[in-house]
Amino acid sequence: MDKFIQLHILTNYGPSNLNRDDLGRPKTVVIGGVQRLRVSSQCLKRAWRTAEVFEAALAGHIGTRTKEMGKKIHKDIISGGIKEKEAKEWAAKIAEVFGKRKDEDKKDPLSDLEIRQLAHFSTEEIIAIDSLVKSMIGRKSGPSDEELKLLRKNHGAADIAMFGRMLADNPAFNAEAAVQVAHAFTVHKVAVEDDYFSAVDDLNKHEEHSGSGHIGEAEFGAGLFYLYVCIDRALLKENLGNNEELAKKAISVLVESAVTVSPIGKQNSFASRAYASYVLAEKGDKQPRSLACAFLKPVNGDDVADSAVDIIKKTRETFNKVYGDETEPYELNAVKGEGALEGLKKYCVEK
Repeated sequence: MDKFIQLHILTNYGPSNLNRDDLGRPKTVVIGGVQRLRVSSQCLKRAWRTAEVFEAALAGHIGTRTKEMGKKIHKDIISGGIKEKEAKEWAAKIAEVFGKRKDEDKKDPLSDLEIRQLAHFSTEEIIAIDSLVKSMIGRKSGPSDEELKLLRKNHGAADIAMFGRMLADNPAFNAEAAVQVAHAFTVHKVAVEDDYFSAVDDLNKHEEHSGSGHIGEAEFGAGLFYLYVCIDRALLKENLGNNEELAKKAISVLVESAVTVSPIGKQNSFASRAYASYVLAEKGDKQPRSLACAFLKPVNGDDVADSAVDIIKKTRETFNKVYGDETEPYELNAVKGEGALEGLKKYCVEK
């Protein structure tokens, strides 16, 4: 079985603001001495794992990210007829399994049931928590030390297996990510532009004034993005308790999401939904490598897409000439109608 799967993806977005910084502007990065648009890996991964295609394919194998599990546990215990003091004490003990709790806020008496960092709970862990809560309610006593060992290294949460989990206060139960996702960036130079807009008040009959009801500015950019994804197939399978079929299903839907799902930022304003124009997939056992260096020099000219494809292929050839050839790649070129999504998924899933 080839250990690594690598995806090199080119996706074109028209005017958009897919991933904003703290000022609301599109994120950027300087590469090769010029500014490029950027979409963070965190933004991409969240868009994929919350997409309908992802959730449908992996139903029952997707975790939940939250700081507020302690509050939910407290509510469930109270619903079972347990008094407030005991309910809060028991909920606090369970919450502490997943991280240090926040300090109590006088405005919110249950604030100290929240943990300080987001914890990613697998489906199995949530079921175990619910089972423990029912048991405590039935016997009217709190959890034992043995019962508090809810987190498990082996679980069936595909998103945790793919993107990892870190619990700073309980590192024994961390999960190393089997999928690495680079920040996407445009292959050419880009300037962030400002869109000055106004909105008309429909009830303003211009009897007193004829100005607009609202004016504002929105920043945006456009470009062809390069994205690199690396999947450690062996680690993914290990993270999923050696469940081969679930690992294959996870790889298939991840590939589909990566090439068809767009980040949700400012979608209502820009309708910036796009499928990948070009995908180059590789399999092999050698140390993976991105082809981002292909775009150190920004792509210029009238046909940026074709030029970018040629540059990726040429860079791969020269790297393989120096470091040794890998297995035959799979290419999907939507602009030229070459390859197919099902073929791409099959290539990535097969050993």
